[in-house]
Amino acid sequence: MRPLPRLTLLLFLGICLAIPATGARAIPAGSARLTPVVRVAQAAAPAVVNITSASRAGRERLSPLERFFGPLPDRPGERGGKRVSLGSGVIVDGGRGLVLTNAHVVAGGDEIMVHLQDGRDFPARVLGAEPDFDLAVLEIPGASGLPSARLADAGDLMPGETVVAIGNPFGFTHTVTTGVISALGRSIRNEGGMLTDLIQTDAAINPGNSGGPLLDLDGRIIGINTVLDARGEGIGFAIPAGKARRVLDDIMAGSRSAPLWLGVLGQDVDGATARALGIEPAGVLVREAVAGTPAARAGVLPGDILLSLNGTALRDGRDLVNALRNQMPGERVRLALRRNDATRGVDLTPVPLEDAQARRLMERRWGFAVKGGKGAPVVSAVTPGGPASFLRPGDAVAGASGRRTTTPDDLLAVFRRERLAPEVLLQVVREGRLHQARLVP
Repeated sequence: MRPLPRLTLLLFLGICLAIPATGARAIPAGSARLTPVVRVAQAAAPAVVNITSASRAGRERLSPLERFFGPLPDRPGERGGKRVSLGSGVIVDGGRGLVLTNAHVVAGGDEIMVHLQDGRDFPARVLGAEPDFDLAVLEIPGASGLPSARLADAGDLMPGETVVAIGNPFGFTHTVTTGVISALGRSIRNEGGMLTDLIQTDAAINPGNSGGPLLDLDGRIIGINTVLDARGEGIGFAIPAGKARRVLDDIMAGSRSAPLWLGVLGQDVDGATARALGIEPAGVLVREAVAGTPAARAGVLPGDILLSLNGTALRDGRDLVNALRNQMPGERVRLALRRNDATRGVDLTPVPLEDAQARRLMERRWGFAVKGGKGAPVVSAVTPGGPASFLRPGDAVAGASGRRTTTPDDLLAVFRRERLAPEVLLQVVREGRLHQARLVP
């Protein structure tokens, strides 16, 4: 084939460039193609961002002491390549450059970038994260002219109403999917604990959608997409906008509410307890409803067995703690309990477990007190004959339940999470040697 003359080739290219790209032509305002879903996508997509979170990978192997106190001064630091994770987010305040996303999207990230639909890329920083709610707030400093989407105010969601999800599944940016609200008030367990009061949707949500918005047909953000159920198609979950707004406000105000509790001390209904009581091995057997707490005021008694919270079955004490960690302050919960072979429901409002009360409970339940020390809290007192009688004053508690503890507050945070656990594994440093110690409350 003879090559085209230069002039002919230039004319051919000019004709091609003059042809508008597919979809670039304006659609008439009254066109039936401009459905409510299309309008939502057009309005909200510019505020949806693709998030890349890079973290340095590859650490030198650390000794047991270094795992809790950090690398020794003569050890090399991190080296190796970078691990990059992908997720989504949505700009909720363009003027201040605030982005809502999932906490797990940016967890451990050293370098975070947000990528807009208009092609702009910005570095971002984490203003705050609440892993219990799987929410984080990012800031895009110095950016101007940012779009934003509106968080819904009212909790007026209806099962069956149409919803739109926008995100970056598998790295395919600004993917729009649609479906309906399948159910409300769902609870699911994850590695970090439990997420409650979720929106269930059949809008396609895949890896990479995490942190992106779930929108109603008014274009409001009604939820932040968080997880999908790998067991089947059409089952995804989103964190309601009400929780997202509360976390956003708390982070921006620099405040954080103490974890909630009902005022119950108890134990798991294990196999031996279940056989003795002639019941199934599940739930929490109440030992004490602490005076003045919601449980005591609601009439919960020693010997009651707590079965469920807001309809979610409680397998053990950790389930109860995890479910409360994801509750919003001031909201009432429904507790189902068994008493004298009968099941009854109790409505009560959890309250914050403040530091002073948590310390007193830790000393009672775990049988020791601590004070500040160099690199780890130091045991200051041990209850004679108590569950921690193996400890000595002066021992350093370098970790508990697999979590490093560098201050008394760190240990208190572990106690709040493990206060109903049947046993706790402590990492204790005595005379320069690391010991593992099993504490049974």
